Amino acid sequence: MAKVELKQPIVNEIKELLTDAQSAVLVSYRGISVEEDTAMRKELREAGVEYKVYKNTMIRFAVKDTEFEPLTADLTGPTAMAVSKTDATAPARILAKYAKNIEVFNLKSAVVEGTFYDKDGVQVIASIPSRDELLAKFLGSIQSPITNFARVIKQIAEKDGEAPAEEATEAAE
Repeated sequence: MAKVELKQPIVNEIKELLTDAQSAVLVSYRGISVEEDTAMRKELREAGVEYKVYKNTMIRFAVKDTEFEPLTADLTGPTAMAVSKTDATAPARILAKYAKNIEVFNLKSAVVEGTFYDKDGVQVIASIPSRDELLAKFLGSIQSPITNFARVIKQIAEKDGEAPAEEATEAAE
C-alpha cells in the first residue's frame, strides 16, 4: 500500500470533522500534563467540541480550498485542533481558560463562522459569553420591566384597597 492510501482516510476524517463546523481553533499543546489534558478534553466533550491532534501536513491537505485554509499559516510544531459544529465560541472560550492557567499551552489561531482570527482575536472571541448565557441575559432584560410594572400596579391596588377600608372603619364609628 502506498503512503498516500494510508494517509487519505485521515485527511478525509479531518474534512468530515470540518464539514458544517462553525469554528476551529488551533492550539500548541506541548508541555501540558496528562491530568490537565484529561480535564480539558472532558470539558470540551461536554460542550460538544471535538478536540484532536493531527499531523500538520494532514490538516494542511484537509483544509485546502476551504474556509479554514488560513489556519495553515499556524501549522507549526505540535498542534491540536478543537472543532465545534454547534457553539461557535465554545472551543475558544474553553481553550482560553486553560491557556490562562497553563503557561506552556498556547492558542494559535481560529476560524469562527468563516472569519480568520489570530491569537489576540481568539482571546476576544473567548470573552464572548455562550449562547445560553446571552439568551438568559436577554430574557432577564425583557422580563425586568414587566416585573417592575406588575409590582407598581400591585402596590397601587393595595394602597387604593386600604383607603376605602379605612373610610369604612371611620364611617362605622
